[in-house]
Amino acid sequence: MTEEELKIQNLSLNGSASGEDVVTPWSVESKNDTGIDYDKLIQRFGSSKIDKELLDRFERITCKKPHHFLRRGIFFSHRDMHTILNLYEQGKRFYLYTGRGPSSDSMHLGHLIPFMFCKWLQEVFNVPVVIQLTDDEKAIWKNLKIEDAIKLAYNNAKDIIACGFDPERTFIFSDLEHIGTNPAFYQNMIRIQRAVTFNQVKGIFGFGDSDPIGKISFPPTQAAPALSSTFPFIFKNAKVHCLIPCAIDQDPYFRMTRDVAPKLGFPKPALIHSSFFPAMQGSKTKMSASDSNTAIFLTDTAKQIKNKVNKHAFSGGQATVEEHRQLGGNCDVDIAYQWLRFFLEDDEKLEQLRKGYTSGEILTGELKKELINILQPLVATHQENRSKITDDMLNAFMLPRDLGFVTNK
Repeated sequence: MTEEELKIQNLSLNGSASGEDVVTPWSVESKNDTGIDYDKLIQRFGSSKIDKELLDRFERITCKKPHHFLRRGIFFSHRDMHTILNLYEQGKRFYLYTGRGPSSDSMHLGHLIPFMFCKWLQEVFNVPVVIQLTDDEKAIWKNLKIEDAIKLAYNNAKDIIACGFDPERTFIFSDLEHIGTNPAFYQNMIRIQRAVTFNQVKGIFGFGDSDPIGKISFPPTQAAPALSSTFPFIFKNAKVHCLIPCAIDQDPYFRMTRDVAPKLGFPKPALIHSSFFPAMQGSKTKMSASDSNTAIFLTDTAKQIKNKVNKHAFSGGQATVEEHRQLGGNCDVDIAYQWLRFFLEDDEKLEQLRKGYTSGEILTGELKKELINILQPLVATHQENRSKITDDMLNAFMLPRDLGFVTNK
């Protein structure tokens, strides 16, 4: 039995030991005030921590300073990232694959994180990106009408394009529309389905006897884009390595994929995992599309952003100004500071804010004001970019086509 098979067999995500964080593709729960214990999660999932050695090598090989998501440990874990750097060092190409499960008309700020990072990786490595919109998954899990799921996928695609992806090197697709027109995609799904047992799927994802069979058969759909032959119009007949930036809750899909890929003659996909973007009410709570006050949505106005941050962002400050001046605030639980870690790019200023808030020199209201001043122009710029995306531009991104890929640089 391979190492990947052992990990798959021994890790049942829904059956984690009592008191441990629960992290699955559909549920994230923590009993800790500071949220998920990521060091323990690395041990449970069997991934590797992104350390200084990897960051130094990244900078040396690419001649680019690592993204602040990397420098601050927001992307904190990986599988085979050194293999990707080896390929780049040897002048060999790979591709990026990420995705989005469209469940609402508007994405929120947390949804932007993997796309912001993926767009940066595309620029650094000069590689193609494939972006899967799993509207089929949402139609099954959310019991959406097929037509509604597709509509949500197209709306979310515009938000993704607004992040600034290169149209010459980016392919975005809806599962419900694309798979039926691409025989290679469906054929790889069948190859993966044939290679994974029912017991393995139950062990990985915790499916029960009363779950729809669509849930049980879905994981190969998310796995297939990690095999380059799924996209013959991009990669021709080349067997190309794949790097997947994603939140760590998506890792179960790709542990399964990493076990299957070598059996089908393909390299294991590499992964780079992000931590979770905390909800407005704190790291123990979850963002919800049904509660607009848990998140900043990309359709929010400047006034709504200000009101949400001031009224709903969980504070790590003290009960009174006097106590706060004396004792200082807790940046580990303060949402304004935690969100600034994601969106304030200036390391020096972020450190000044951390020291000032921890010492009590900076009050909660002042920290929230700093966040508001970052978020308002960020969302406004995104809205402006999105408003310029026409249906023709959207269709161009979603057209199966040659992205100019060659095996060697």
